[in-house]
Amino acid sequence: SLPRPYRFRPAADLAAEIEWAKNRRISPGDYENALGAHEPPLPPDLMTRVFHAYERGKSARGLIDFEDVLELCVRMFRTDADARDRFMNRYAAFTVDEYQDVNLLQQELLEEWLGGRDDLCVVGDDFQSIYAFTGASSRHLLATPGARPGTTVIRLERNYRSSPQVLDFANRLVDALGGARKVLRATRPEGPRPLVQAVAAAEEEPRFVTAQIAELHRAGIALEDMAVLYRVNFRSEDYEEALAAAGIAYQVRDGAFLQRPAARRLLPRLRRGRGTDVAAAVRRLAKGEGFVTPPPDDLGEAELTRQSDLARLVRLAEEFDDGIRTGTDFAADLEARFGSGDGGRGVNLLTYHRAKGLEFEAVFLPRLVEGELPFRRARSEEAVAEERRLLYVGLTRAKVRLILTWPATSRPSRFLAELGVAGGHPPAAEAPSGAVEALKRWRAQRARRDGVPAYVILHDTTVAELARRRPQSEVQLAAVPGIGPAKIERYGPEIVALLASAD
Repeated sequence: SLPRPYRFRPAADLAAEIEWAKNRRISPGDYENALGAHEPPLPPDLMTRVFHAYERGKSARGLIDFEDVLELCVRMFRTDADARDRFMNRYAAFTVDEYQDVNLLQQELLEEWLGGRDDLCVVGDDFQSIYAFTGASSRHLLATPGARPGTTVIRLERNYRSSPQVLDFANRLVDALGGARKVLRATRPEGPRPLVQAVAAAEEEPRFVTAQIAELHRAGIALEDMAVLYRVNFRSEDYEEALAAAGIAYQVRDGAFLQRPAARRLLPRLRRGRGTDVAAAVRRLAKGEGFVTPPPDDLGEAELTRQSDLARLVRLAEEFDDGIRTGTDFAADLEARFGSGDGGRGVNLLTYHRAKGLEFEAVFLPRLVEGELPFRRARSEEAVAEERRLLYVGLTRAKVRLILTWPATSRPSRFLAELGVAGGHPPAAEAPSGAVEALKRWRAQRARRDGVPAYVILHDTTVAELARRRPQSEVQLAAVPGIGPAKIERYGPEIVALLASAD
């Protein structure tokens, strides 16, 4: 029933907006006046219309949603003394976990449960408050000591998950995170330094990550103990395709490319396609689903993912179209390229939000660029602060191996500077200058001989790491980040010999 430009917006974006309002106890009638700096997924008048229609639809069907359960409980305790007394006689003390994620509606219900009592234990970490889009806020956690006299604060500062190197790296964000001061200390043994590296271009990044995954797997890390995190769902398809091409099993925690709405809508029709003009057919189907290019800047994450998936289907069809094969063949090709990620085994592909509470031996954080992390819709200071906390959550999912990358052709995320990554490169330990210079001279000569840019031979970060580690064999060379099997085969003997003779 919405005007055509908004007709294809996913229900998930609209439902999330209603959830945002109801968790703040905002009614449809108050919605427009309560928006402030918040940006809804539709123009405010249209979103108000959707909100009213949603409430009317529930009422007509005799239904309530989860936020209604909480709201009705609050009202019950405030209007029904018998219900309140029976509850308070039964429950005397409360513990609330993940208290940084409590919203106003939940907090008001908690206050009704307490009824003025103070037998309350709350546990939380304001550094991991990442659900503002639902109305959650860490202010309830941070305000507890001041709001409840006699509160005892116990700081849990021993970290049992991450190596000292991973934790020290993540702790560089602490000053910018603000909130409650805490100093996390690692209890695990020493591990390798995080690898922080720019790659040549966006299309190279999935291949670089895939090569690193293969290398770590050969070194003994199980595929299931590695994870690639991304800010928005549509990034999964880059890694689905690259991992499938390399024969590496993977699992998508938030819905794989072919399981998301765009592909689910188009695939059944493609399977019936007998025509050979595949590109035109896919573009026509995509436009019928509301595909626009370029997508507007004001899209919510669900619709941005859907538009990106439609764009990818169109591009893949253009690459596939040879005037001979049919739409049926294209559908089969898609299933062969992207259909191996539903077995529940292999490398984990998931969003930062989905990764919260999980841990992995090795964690990859690609696409650390402006517009992605922080996300392009994060325009206010508060929104950027939440994006920073998302990165902190991602960093602290890693036990031992942490790899951060971004395309050199894009603008690096501002958070890299906060991590001390100056000029797009990590702060490296001092490497012997003679070895660095020797490696750079050899790299320049080899690049001229092979007719490729110098960074294709060895990135500056890899040069510094080689000079610092001084590997004495090809086996030791394989442990250096940025050196994979192909480079060992092509350059290994020369690098080892050069390092052995360098000052």
